[in-house]
Amino acid sequence: MNTQEIVGVVKVHPKGFGFVEEEVSEGAPRVGFVPPPMLNPLLAGDRVRAELSQGDDGRWTVLSARLLERTREELFGEVVTHRGRLHLRPDREIANSDRELSPGAFKLQHGDRVVARVDGDSVVALRKLDAGADVVLERLLARHGITTEFPPEALASLPSVLAAPHALGHRRDLRGVPTITVDAASTRDIDDAVAVLPAGADGALRLLVSIADVGAFVPEGSPLDRAARQRATSVYLAGRVVPMFPDALSSGWLSLLPGEDRCCLTAELRVDPEGRVTSVDVYESLIRSWGRVTYEELAAFLDGGVVGPSLTALKASLPWFRTASARLGLLRSRRGGVTLSREETRVVLDASGVATGVLNDRPNSAHLLIERFMVAANEALAVWLVDRGLPALLRVHDPPSAEKAEELSQTALHFGFAAGFGGALSPLALTAFDAQLAGAPCEPALRSVLLRILGPARYTVERRGHFGLAAPLYLHFTSPIRRYADLAVHRMVKRYLHGDRAFTHDDPAVESLGRHINVRSRTAARAETDRRRCLLAQYMSSRVGEVFSGHVTGVRPFGLVVQLDTSLVEGTLALDRLPGGPFTPDGRGTALEGPGGRYEVGLAVTVKLVSTDPELGRIGFELVPGEAAQGSA
Repeated sequence: MNTQEIVGVVKVHPKGFGFVEEEVSEGAPRVGFVPPPMLNPLLAGDRVRAELSQGDDGRWTVLSARLLERTREELFGEVVTHRGRLHLRPDREIANSDRELSPGAFKLQHGDRVVARVDGDSVVALRKLDAGADVVLERLLARHGITTEFPPEALASLPSVLAAPHALGHRRDLRGVPTITVDAASTRDIDDAVAVLPAGADGALRLLVSIADVGAFVPEGSPLDRAARQRATSVYLAGRVVPMFPDALSSGWLSLLPGEDRCCLTAELRVDPEGRVTSVDVYESLIRSWGRVTYEELAAFLDGGVVGPSLTALKASLPWFRTASARLGLLRSRRGGVTLSREETRVVLDASGVATGVLNDRPNSAHLLIERFMVAANEALAVWLVDRGLPALLRVHDPPSAEKAEELSQTALHFGFAAGFGGALSPLALTAFDAQLAGAPCEPALRSVLLRILGPARYTVERRGHFGLAAPLYLHFTSPIRRYADLAVHRMVKRYLHGDRAFTHDDPAVESLGRHINVRSRTAARAETDRRRCLLAQYMSSRVGEVFSGHVTGVRPFGLVVQLDTSLVEGTLALDRLPGGPFTPDGRGTALEGPGGRYEVGLAVTVKLVSTDPELGRIGFELVPGEAAQGSA
């Protein structure tokens, strides 16, 4: 019997079993199945030392698991009674067994919902939910360890921050430069503004990207800074934003509101006629936004020359916005990579927070322009910092392995596209493949698979490139209100501008910060995904029995992931609902194989909606062989 020992993280399935996923820095992790009795004392997120046994089918089973570290501090659950004693029935995504509950300062009874502090094998009630609370949202917040309240000492320091003026002082005065902010109509935390100055005699224009100077108001190590660092990012849950800074700052005093003086850190890029950024100047500034513009308003000008009320004051400079975008787009196309903006589903909520519909948000020309401006500024700042030997917190995206390139080629064939990467995937080859997808009915499904295969980027001081953007060096600079990584970059820039030269380019403290932000960013992304799934399941509950067309976008041990073509809603085809089984994943994890055939990623399917679970965010389908799609979500 092949047995091995690993250190890994516990994952819990709501059906009562779990898995231990090996911690690895690169390569595919081993994943061991944990039977229910062994899972009882463990919580999702626990770090354990596990002994694995490999079966004849290649699958791993956990023989023993010893707790090394408990990372979770709080549990959400329902109060139940066992033999007259209070227990907490936890979120089944976190634990499969009830825990003895101490009521703390609360009078609790069967059926109450509470958030409790983990105390060894028992739990102590911290908060009791009111009758009208959003139970699903509270569960998600506790599940992912997302704190909604700021520490008292952080809130106590707010008045002094709000009293600090946005003064010119030593800053460069840009208030006379025609500058605008471009965001969604619902955006409140506005942290970037843009301006384009006309080309000179040599044809080079100047792009000014001005970013809220958060560091000028929030000192490093202050109570507000410590709270923001712990959160590391704002979390955007449909119907609820958990900001990195208190709302008075993020949506008020730091936000680049129109007509208000605001301290900024500006990156001024010189862009030549061929799209090359030939120089960058970085400086502290004072700006005044001439207008708050929505993506739709800017796109109306870019696509049809319509100058709306919010753009009237900038009419003379608007053509140069288009020119700057086209030039930067040319540079990007020569290097390769993929665009970041993509079609996504937005859940529509009514006044009470109930999901009433879904809308597909397709990027327009204004989204593309702002993406190009922000990417150019981020890349220019990365080069600026590295050229000066500063410990830049870079955003790194490693190139896919030959195996991943082959997986993408095979997946593309399943969707009806021939990639032909030739064993290795380059940024230009990726661009050529990307161009094939535009407008195809299966484009959203294939793009979601593409992003999964390419994998996530991460923060590190390692001087490596960003494959997806084909950028030799890249970082995040443009959202310090929402991302702590950007604030850390701002502080490094400002230290240098103020004369500090005591740097080590591979500072271990900066690398440690990067690892922390990576963890919190992934957690925030999972919470946002879970929230979206719960609301989509709520919306789809009224459509059980309807038939839809879709594509298989993933293979899991429990079945197939299907994305609907019209709405981009995802659900699962459970193994036991697939005819011709039993089925097992193939070696690549891109198909299920069984006596009755093969189901692979990219397969077009017609499915019927058979079940929804809004609390768990589950949507269940079954196949409708030979039947055309009759509904659309």
